[in-house]
Amino acid sequence: MKAVLTFWALHRGELAALLGQHVLLVATATLVAVALGVPLGIFAARRPRVAAPIVACANIVQTVPSLAMFGFLLPVPLVGGVGARAALVVLILYGLLPIVRTTIAGLRGIDPSIRDAGIAMGMTSGELLRQVELPLALPSIVAGVRVAAVVGVGSATIAAAIGAGGLGEYIYRGLSMVDTTVILAGAIPAALLALSVDGALLWLERQLSARRRTRSVRTALGAAAAVMVIVLISSGAASGRAHGAMVVGSKNFTEQLILGEVVAQSIEREGIPVQRRMNLGGTLICDRALLNGDIDAYVEYTGTALTAVFHQPIQPDSSTVFAAVRALYARTGRTLLPALGFNNTFAILVRGDEARSRRLQTIEDAARESSHWRAGFGYEFVGRPDGYPGLVAAYGLRFPQPPRVMDLTLSYRALASGQVDLIAGDATAGLIKALDLVQLEDNRHYFPPYDAAVVARAETLLRQPKARAALERLAGRISAADMRAMNYAADVEHQDITAIARTFLSRIH
Repeated sequence: MKAVLTFWALHRGELAALLGQHVLLVATATLVAVALGVPLGIFAARRPRVAAPIVACANIVQTVPSLAMFGFLLPVPLVGGVGARAALVVLILYGLLPIVRTTIAGLRGIDPSIRDAGIAMGMTSGELLRQVELPLALPSIVAGVRVAAVVGVGSATIAAAIGAGGLGEYIYRGLSMVDTTVILAGAIPAALLALSVDGALLWLERQLSARRRTRSVRTALGAAAAVMVIVLISSGAASGRAHGAMVVGSKNFTEQLILGEVVAQSIEREGIPVQRRMNLGGTLICDRALLNGDIDAYVEYTGTALTAVFHQPIQPDSSTVFAAVRALYARTGRTLLPALGFNNTFAILVRGDEARSRRLQTIEDAARESSHWRAGFGYEFVGRPDGYPGLVAAYGLRFPQPPRVMDLTLSYRALASGQVDLIAGDATAGLIKALDLVQLEDNRHYFPPYDAAVVARAETLLRQPKARAALERLAGRISAADMRAMNYAADVEHQDITAIARTFLSRIH
């Protein structure tokens, strides 16, 4: 706990910003869900025939995993893409079901004689709803809002995978670095926020259920509304793109976080403001974000772009691949800048003691052992054209069961601890040396070159020539040894990524 407190103290400004983003997402989504869900519930309660379809549609939305829902929305115009917009849509959809359900239940639970009394007094349908039915159903509606808000707090952490910000950024960053301190730095505030929201709304629900419509309840509602307005105003400015700022993104593993920070700081050294959208879910999310203008630049690998982004056949020559990828990017209004200086090819890894005892040097050697081995691969590697399917075909690997699919960074520790026997990692990973893992030679030259290079929107580079000059100065300056050292500093020594990037840039400039 001391380490977490120290981390919060050192990153208090960032923590406050992420907490504000988290509250903003949840508050906005919950308010919109209430504005949509209560009228839908009223409509359904008065028309029993349409209640079942409405609730069924809301139920279907609830069955879709939140990460999958974010993925579905990425290519959808207007409501999709990377950032808070798509996250808000998902959170609103998840908040509708409990609000609609409890609104229907609250209205249907009113004693019919109360309605009859209101009608006998000459009330219109609208007056009966506003003055009798809604006040009596309010405790039930607040219970639904409570559930929706708590679910929203949890789901908003996952929204960090599509660059929506919030406390999930610390959780994803900690997972990529296998650093429990960073994970807890995001998980503890998220849990406390959920408990606070749940407790406050539970108290309000009980007050209303007890019919204590006194000044204290009105005061509590007013205070809650005031706090909401303050949060929305204070956080709203930070949620959009600042004027003249460039947005730099990265994928969700350590090397990408470091390279993203190197790119961001290089641009900032030219006096250009930068907004960071790190820890985006993976290659296709980053590519979509760049294409849609949600980010302006990120670091990609040429072999990955060739096969996973543009679906071109594998080519072994580095210069040929670079030229092909640069031309393909140019057709879509994006520019591939000169390579940074290292090739981060996939590394097929085994434990060091296993390699030494069985004299394993190549992937072909490992194929002989694969019939009694367990494999573990990252999510992208399993489905990529230059990943697992092609590797199995090229080397005749015969694992007795399908590979375990897991986070890329976690796969290193799974291999070291004996949970799996072979993984596909990154050649520049700092954990290879730290965990005594051995990279097997790709003797059949299956993998294409993966030269790291910044890819950016062409219009942004034209608008910001100083940024282009800063990024071009990085060309050839990051060697494989440099990258391994920086990854080691982050993954093994748990140094701050911002400081790692700053130290590196100070050394090369």
